[in-house]
Amino acid sequence: MSDRIYLTRDGYNRLKEELHLLTTETRKEVLEKIAEARSHGDLSENAEYDAAREEQSQLEAKISDLENKLASATILDPKQIKTDKVYILTSVKLRNLQVDDEIIEYTLVSSEEADMDLGKISVRSPVGRSLIGKTVGEKVKISVPKGELHYEILDIFVK
Repeated sequence: MSDRIYLTRDGYNRLKEELHLLTTETRKEVLEKIAEARSHGDLSENAEYDAAREEQSQLEAKISDLENKLASATILDPKQIKTDKVYILTSVKLRNLQVDDEIIEYTLVSSEEADMDLGKISVRSPVGRSLIGKTVGEKVKISVPKGELHYEILDIFVK
């Protein structure tokens, strides 16, 4: 069995919807492409058939991956998340100690729900890993590919 995956209810539902779409509509489309290519005769030199089979292989791998994620998912209830420390599903307000007056806010989520545009960072990212378990007032030094980040934790809360 794979590692547990922690998701919000919305994140779980999004993965479920994606799986449904892939197993119904997308799978049907790919099978139609294979049938069409097969109808063109000799399969040994049929690039269209080979491409359709490769697409099918990738689709089935993605379906299997989604099924495994859903099977090992634990749905987190935001009402049960503590805010004494930084945990998954907590939001943190940080002061950038290298840039005057820069305040940053992140919500820590699973890799499956990370979306930098929405301020949702993975607990497995360098920033996420460095923040987990920290408390308000702590200063954090984070090594990232571009160098080091220095933050002070101003607040921990649940949205």
